[in-house]
Formats: sequence, C-alpha cells, structure tokens
Amino acid sequence: MSGAAQSAQAAPALQQARPQRYHLLLVLLHWLLALLICMALFMGSQSMAPMANSDPAKLEALRAHMMVGGGILVLMVLRLLIRLLTRHPAPASTGNATLDRLAPLMHWALYGLVFVMAGSGIALSVMAGLPDIVFGGVGALPESLRIYPPRLVHGLVSKLLMLAILGHVAAALYHQFFKGDHLLRRMGLGKR
Repeated sequence: MSGAAQSAQAAPALQQARPQRYHLLLVLLHWLLALLICMALFMGSQSMAPMANSDPAKLEALRAHMMVGGGILVLMVLRLLIRLLTRHPAPASTGNATLDRLAPLMHWALYGLVFVMAGSGIALSVMAGLPDIVFGGVGALPESLRIYPPRLVHGLVSKLLMLAILGHVAAALYHQFFKGDHLLRRMGLGKR
C-alpha cells in the first residue's frame, strides 16, 4: 500500500480518536474564568471607574478587583497548560475558509488580552504602590491612577477584551442556533 493510501486510511482514525468534548478541567475553568473575567470587567468599568480615589469605598473595590485579577491570572495559566496538554475536539467549521482561519486566532487573542490585562494591572499596581495602600493600609490612593502608563493599557485592553468576548459569544451562538452543529456541547458538563 502506498504512503498516500496509508495516510488516507489513518486520517479517519485520527478524527475518531479526537474527543467530542473538551477535557472536564478545561470546561470548568472556561466557565469559572468567564464569570470572573466578566466580574472584573464590570467592577473596573462600572463600579470603580466613576468612583473618586478619595472615596473610602474605592479601597474595598480595588482590593476585590486586585484579588479577582490575581485569581484570573493563576487560573488562566492553569487553563493554558491544560489546553496545551489535553486532546480536544476537531476545529468547528463555519463553512467559510476565512472565518475558519480567524477562529483559532480569536481564541489565542482572548488568552493574550487576558494576560495583557493582568500584566498591565500588576504594573499599574506596582507603579502606584497599591499593594501597600490597598492591603497594608499604608498611605492613600494617588489622586488619579491615569498618570501611570499601564493604566492607559489596562483601560484600552479592557475595551478590546469586551469586544473579543462579545465576538466569541456571538460565534458560539451562531454555531449553536444558525449552523445547528451543537457547538456548545463541546464546552458542556455532560457525559464525556
């Protein structure tokens, strides 16, 4: 049998070997991170942004935001490791070659944006002395955090992340309800 014929026979076997769902830990982390990231984005944009730094409640809000952000970073590293080390379903197709090429780039962009958010948050925190202020009670918050360059990055990337999340949700809903390929089952908690 020729090498091409063997490869043609092996291809269906490889496709059958792929799981129909993502690894359970990956699924649990996906939904937990979705919740935490949405919480952190809401806290930052809707709760803390309009609050003056002189408001005592800002310290509590920052403390919660920083703790959630730190948790997100740890869980994202864990999720990335599990994603790289586990088998996963074959890529879903939209029926459009361009969109099919963009899909993995968008998934990696979500990872990248979350890591940039965490990195800019840490940089801002260090530059502004927030760990001592927020967790140690030493000193007061600066009049504005906008004077620190990482704050600009944090704010800009938060908007990009929100758009990427909306795109991700729209794509999943398109697959589920318009394509009818039951894509959401892959990230579900059902039988493996």
